[in-house]
Amino acid sequence: MSASLIEGANYVLTGLRWLPRRELYSFVAIPLLINALLFGMGVWWSVGQLQHLDQMVESWLPNWLSWLHWLLWPVFALTVLVVVFYTFSVVANLIAAPFNGLLAERVKKLVRLGRAARPDANMNWKDLILSPLTELKKLLYFVGWAIPLLLLSFVPVINVAAPVLWVLFGAWMLALEYADYPLGDRGLSFREQRQLLRRHWPLTLGFGGMTLVLTLIPVLNFLAMPAAVIGATLMWEQEVPG
Repeated sequence: MSASLIEGANYVLTGLRWLPRRELYSFVAIPLLINALLFGMGVWWSVGQLQHLDQMVESWLPNWLSWLHWLLWPVFALTVLVVVFYTFSVVANLIAAPFNGLLAERVKKLVRLGRAARPDANMNWKDLILSPLTELKKLLYFVGWAIPLLLLSFVPVINVAAPVLWVLFGAWMLALEYADYPLGDRGLSFREQRQLLRRHWPLTLGFGGMTLVLTLIPVLNFLAMPAAVIGATLMWEQEVPG
């Protein structure tokens, strides 16, 4: 395993450890509340959908193929979980984008404390107001790739690989989602951010993979969004200084 994968994952865990810092209290509170409410709804909704999906898979299969239920169920269940939790992450970030931007700005200042000053495009109120539009652009990018993946999930034989593809795609999208807070502040466009993340893909997938894991763990998923904002800001400030 590449050391960069581990380093990327560690930045998310570092973000978790930074949450109790006194300097971040007021910046973490609102994103944390938004994430808790939306992920609570996501957990409730996904449990019902998984039960419905289980019944559908079982009803589709003839009796002589009933044993396939135990093979197909994990495939469909993992796909649903990744899609549902990433979708709720997108919605949470869409609502919390201005507050996440302020959190990233605060973390950036703490990281740069004591460093030599350098030119920087500091976030202003116009950036905060327009930040939900950036989230919509990322949502359209997600939908553009998610539809083909969703169709592949229903193609026999190929659908066995669907959960792996969804996990990789989910990790990529989450890394891209949270990278926008520190990188967008440098003036990088969405396209330029994607190019940068591709050049550092082990670091990117390590970060996105750990963020995805957090979103799937009860209780910790409430902390995933602010922890990922902090972790992404730390990662790109330290690994690729602007």
